Amino acid sequence: MSIDFKLPDLGEGIAEVELRRWLVAEGDAVAEHQPLVEVETDKAVVEVPSPRAGVVARLHCKEGETVQVGATLVTFAEAKEAAKKEEPEGERRPAQRPPSVGIVGSLPEPEEEATPAAPAGFEGLATPMVRKMARERGIDLKSVRGTGPRGCIKPEDLDQVPLAAQKAKPAPPDGERVPLRGLRRTIARNVLASQRTTAFVTSMEEVDITDIWEMRGREQGEVESRGAHLTFLPFFIKAVQHALREHPLLNGSIDDEAQELVLKKHYHFGIAVDTPEGLMVPVIRDVDKKSIIELAQAVQELGRKARERSISLEELRGSSFTITNYGHFGGTFATPIINWPDVAIMGFGRIVERPWVHRGQIAIRKILPLSLTFDHRATDGADAARFLGKVLRYLEDPALLFLDSA
Repeated sequence: MSIDFKLPDLGEGIAEVELRRWLVAEGDAVAEHQPLVEVETDKAVVEVPSPRAGVVARLHCKEGETVQVGATLVTFAEAKEAAKKEEPEGERRPAQRPPSVGIVGSLPEPEEEATPAAPAGFEGLATPMVRKMARERGIDLKSVRGTGPRGCIKPEDLDQVPLAAQKAKPAPPDGERVPLRGLRRTIARNVLASQRTTAFVTSMEEVDITDIWEMRGREQGEVESRGAHLTFLPFFIKAVQHALREHPLLNGSIDDEAQELVLKKHYHFGIAVDTPEGLMVPVIRDVDKKSIIELAQAVQELGRKARERSISLEELRGSSFTITNYGHFGGTFATPIINWPDVAIMGFGRIVERPWVHRGQIAIRKILPLSLTFDHRATDGADAARFLGKVLRYLEDPALLFLDSA
């Protein structure tokens, strides 16, 4: 008896996945809960376990293929049933001759004499290189007579195909085509959905963060002694979280179906992380309950998981606000795209030394560019400007962060 295993629902809102690689092959015996396949969905890589023990009779999908939830992944056969399979009546396998024994290991017997060329109409054997050559020249391998061993098609055999029978595809103009797959496809889908469903506006400011710069330098050793590296990001996170207390309309989402603005009572911040495969946004939960050092540890740990692709789906969901620090890569101002369904995202640019009026005198100070993109449906420009001004106050005078802390 055979049993089909279908792709299960991996979480809310997931309708399809990309099959990255099979962890088993047809004919393999698998145990219950043994990982069967690695899939990518919602920016996370997940292993799908086997629901039962048995033998893999058939794999229904190819690596790189997009698979819908509910589609059949694997057909299992009972182990006893697979063991009972016999050769078809009348079929005989050639007797295996023992291999010749060499000085190290075994040596194969000499090749049998090449069999006659395969007749036209048979798609004979061909190396990947030959198949690629055939595709580029528009040659149907079924029409090629192979002259290699066992009818294998050689490169010279392609030269015998008349030009009239070749239907070469025109070369792509100026470059190659790279399919949008995996994380890059997810990013493309999400940012496009965000742009289509939000009325986005970006406001920009600059702020003097010299005091934070000096504080970070003084406390770096203390933080490192606790197993974390102190960047500026934890200070930025705290400043935004404190400002959101007075501007709750930016800490939420919009329920389009119900036409309601959902104000979040928690502060779960999505943090944009650059990875070799593209942008990921892990979520730091309960930012208001974490110290600067705890935020530094959380940023470090989630960043590591994101880059190693070991992060869970749960750690990528549930943000109420998003922060992106593109200044780490040299950017100044930007128009960051809202991480839907959030209604706002704050971007931090590159810190530079600039002449600045400080206490009535011109001095060289550390200046940080800020960019706030918000959904105009959730609030108006005046409220967003006041929120941005509040963030500036906390960054200019970090002592306020501790005075306002619960």
